[in-house]
Parts: sequence; C-alpha cells; structure tokens
Amino acid sequence: VAPKNEQSAKSHAIEIRGEFEIKEQSIFPGVRAYSVDSTPADCVRYAVLGLKEKFDLVLSGINRGPNLGLDIVYSATLGAVFEASRLGIAAIALSTDFDSFELAKSKLSEVYDFFEENRLLLKNPIYNVNIPSDRARGILFTRQGGMYFTDEFVETEKKGIYRQDGHCIYEGTENLDEDIDAFKCGYISVTPLLATRTNLDLLGKLKSEARPCK
Repeated sequence: VAPKNEQSAKSHAIEIRGEFEIKEQSIFPGVRAYSVDSTPADCVRYAVLGLKEKFDLVLSGINRGPNLGLDIVYSATLGAVFEASRLGIAAIALSTDFDSFELAKSKLSEVYDFFEENRLLLKNPIYNVNIPSDRARGILFTRQGGMYFTDEFVETEKKGIYRQDGHCIYEGTENLDEDIDAFKCGYISVTPLLATRTNLDLLGKLKSEARPCK
C-alpha cells in the first residue's frame, strides 16, 4: 500500500474530514497492491484498519531525499513508521540522496541482513535508515542529530503570496555518533527511534523531587 502522489513533508498527517481514492493496482505479479490518494500514515492505516490484515513489518521508502536530524519531524516517510508503531507493528524508514535511488536499492539486502544478524527488530520497534549516495563505508548506529535544513520565506510576483526556499546548513562536524555526520561521511546511518515523546529521565526526577499535591 503506497501513496498515489508525492507526499513530502506531510509528517504524520492523516485525512479525517475529506474523502480519498483507494485503488487496487497490478504492478507486482501475484501481490496485492493498492494506491492511496493520501499520506503514508493513511497508507499504513488502510493496510491494517481497512484491509484488516496482520503484518510483521512496515517498510517506508526508499525516499528520494535524506531524512536526518530534526527534519524527521516533517518527514512523511517517518510518519508511516510512527503510525506503524502506534498500531503495534515494527517498521523501518529508508531514505537516500535525491540522485542515488538505484544505489540505495542495491544496498537493501545488506541493510536487512544487518537488521537480522543483530536482531534489531526484537530490541526496538522503529528505525530510521539513511543510505549515502556514494559507496557506503559501512553501517553505523547513530542518534538523531540537530538542524540539517532551514528555510527562507520568499515573496513571489503576486503580492502576499510566498514560497519557502530551503537550504542545507550542515557544517560538517564529522561526529559519527550522529545521523547527519555519519551519512555525510559515507556511512549507512541506522537510528533507533521511539514514538513516545515523554522525557522519561526528567519524569523520574520530577516524581522523586516534587512535593505531592494536597
């Protein structure tokens, strides 16, 4: 089940007010396939809630364009894996540079073997994988980095009508513990993620330090 159209930067959005098309497609011999005219998160929802199927794993991507650092909050590729996690299914998001889709595709077996050998899906439900455009120097476990892109608001020829112009602000610190640096240095970056946004470390401290309510 995959989106009918481009869904970049749709994050974890779902359509709850309007209608949208879902159509069976004949693109894989012997495999049921569907296009959904909505977001990747809605694709996961239709597969589970609409088709009422049970799945072992959701693969989202390969996205044309890396999903790194804080920019993953915008990513519809990541939105699909967060929705999978919400529904109790393990998931892997896969992304690469805009011009290296075929190279990334050739690395999928290596990446999946790495997951199997390290039993990663038994240790954490969702992962973010970014495959570099040149020949990968290896696979590294990484944490989510910081800012990777930013935008400027540019007024068009029509007064009051703007577009956003994005540009990379990566400075090249070569900290291979972070996803951005590992990716830029030619490594396949594997980052374990969680759907929860609770700061559990702080919560434990607050519970031990705060005075109880009367």
